[in-house]
Amino acid sequence: MIGSGPAGLAFARVLHRHGHPVTVLERDPARDARPPGGTLDLHEGLGQLALEKAGLLAEFHALARPEGQAMRILDTDGTVLRDWQPRPGDRANPEIDRGQLRDLLLGPLDVQWGRAVTEVVPQGPEGVLVRFADGRQETFDLVIGADGAWSRVRPALSSATPQYTGVTLVEAALDDVDTRHPDLARLVGDGSVAVYGVNRALVAQRNSGGHVKVYAQFRVPLDRHTDADPGPDDDEAVRSSLLTRFDGWAAPVLDLLRHGTGFAHRPLFALPASHTWAHVSGVTLLGDAAHLMPPLGAGANLAMLEGAELAESIAAAPGPGELDEAVRAFEERMWPRAGTWANITLAGLERLVSPDPSQALALFDEVQPA
Repeated sequence: MIGSGPAGLAFARVLHRHGHPVTVLERDPARDARPPGGTLDLHEGLGQLALEKAGLLAEFHALARPEGQAMRILDTDGTVLRDWQPRPGDRANPEIDRGQLRDLLLGPLDVQWGRAVTEVVPQGPEGVLVRFADGRQETFDLVIGADGAWSRVRPALSSATPQYTGVTLVEAALDDVDTRHPDLARLVGDGSVAVYGVNRALVAQRNSGGHVKVYAQFRVPLDRHTDADPGPDDDEAVRSSLLTRFDGWAAPVLDLLRHGTGFAHRPLFALPASHTWAHVSGVTLLGDAAHLMPPLGAGANLAMLEGAELAESIAAAPGPGELDEAVRAFEERMWPRAGTWANITLAGLERLVSPDPSQALALFDEVQPA
């Protein structure tokens, strides 16, 4: 397994539960080498199902935040347009911090940190050669690429590369928000607050421990996204650029940017929704490596379920001779479902960051409970 994201760890944890050893190769030098990211809502039929297959559902519910399903939408002048609150006992899409989920999945797994892969070369009956950045190389019977958007495994199967969606996201953070910024804490509430304007949006989402992630999103050509990323350690320049971009929005909304820190720009890329590949013995892909899509709540959920399902398929294979057929059958099940979700998220991004902000509100009316 190459990659220790949600897909790779779900795969490894389910296979471990079935008594099969699996080694996870991860390019990061340590589990805490970089921030783990924000929060995820795990869906009952997707991410939660994967955790159930891994025997971790009860532990997940002990960590998850059902109240994080709350969602408030404001107009750019601060008017509340929608305010959805979860019903008591609603566990359809509870939130969990990515770091907490990673630690839950890691458990007893064998992860080899600092093993950056540069190339994967299928060699037929001889196995699959994996070359590493340190010059070493090893041969494996099966290599599973769960190594994200810019996968080093994908070229062994497909020439497809992620394409820019036209939307760039700039992320910031607020720490100890309940104490340091109580007005913003009330604005965000227990879950998320979102504001949609013409070709731009501002979303703030509560994580655990009084931490809030803020996401400014806007349509801009790829060669101009750097106007929101002047350079490292230059929060003030980024903040000024964003405040100009969102000029005229309500002061409490802009305070999310005024008080945010640690700005990071993330142009959003996606693979074609129809992405598939001709099956190659000994290699396959999961998650973003297989079907990178806009981050609208489906990608990590789908990746985790794929990892769990592939692990179950491999565990059920009677012997090495049936392993390749199990992988091939999994791919054929994965592709249509992933294509459906990719089309949904690509269409959703078009509506959420749109010339017509009413499209965003209409989308939420379609998916939120009445």
